[in-house]
Amino acid sequence: MKFSYSLSQRFSFPILAMQFLIIHSVSSLNLTNEYLNHKCLFNQGKYNSGSEYEKNLNWVFHYIRTRPFENVGFSHTSNGTTTSNFATVVLQCRGDSYGSKSYGSKCRTCLDTAILGFRKRCPSIKGGMIWYDQCFLYVSTVDIENPSRTNYENVFSMHNPNNVKEDAKLFAKRVLDFFSELTLKVEKTTSDGFRIILYAAGEKKLGKNTLYAMVQCLELTMDCKNCLTWSTTKLFKNDDIKQGARVFGSNCDVRIFNWLGNLEPITQLTCVPSSVSDSFALMTSVDC
Repeated sequence: MKFSYSLSQRFSFPILAMQFLIIHSVSSLNLTNEYLNHKCLFNQGKYNSGSEYEKNLNWVFHYIRTRPFENVGFSHTSNGTTTSNFATVVLQCRGDSYGSKSYGSKCRTCLDTAILGFRKRCPSIKGGMIWYDQCFLYVSTVDIENPSRTNYENVFSMHNPNNVKEDAKLFAKRVLDFFSELTLKVEKTTSDGFRIILYAAGEKKLGKNTLYAMVQCLELTMDCKNCLTWSTTKLFKNDDIKQGARVFGSNCDVRIFNWLGNLEPITQLTCVPSSVSDSFALMTSVDC
């Protein structure tokens, strides 16, 4: 099934994801690795088979795949000496898909899936980005600043089609309050003290059910908390309170669900404008 969405032609580095749920078990979140969205960066040009750029891009993909990146869920690798053949790749896995043997395999599997997905959906295009439930992959001819400023373009949202049956405004208020709590906890230092993990998830009782929410930022993001705060404002629009929603970008993502044990797919895909205007320059279609 195809749904229409739009993305700005102006490229900016992505906001990862935000999500909320009401479910019986947090482990239910790890059952799938669905394709969510992609964008090909046509303005970066195309490459020919056997070209120096293709060799550099293949080298970067191979390097990432052979390194123990799944322990930290993140990789930023570049190769090339000139503007025409320079290739950089950033991978960010979801915060609960790495760090242990059981979850680390999900991160590695998602990388393999994302590489194949990028090649299929952006054939011979030098740059692009692709989102899956378990990871985000970004490919470009332009290296990324570290730390990277938040980019509020290329943002999209996905919503459960069902409305909240209880007091919708009260539900929305509790959801936003919960996200505020998680945002304060998003920065965690690893046990070795050398890395910052920008991920937080939690559960909260909401009536007879349990609310589950997750927030995450790309590891390169300069101001994660502001990125998350902005994204939470896009979960609900015009008092249309749905049972679940996800907001994705290239710097951070937020997710929230209100499912009563039944993991219905969130299939309604819409754009999220970074300004007051709801219009975008480029219209595309995407399989969800």
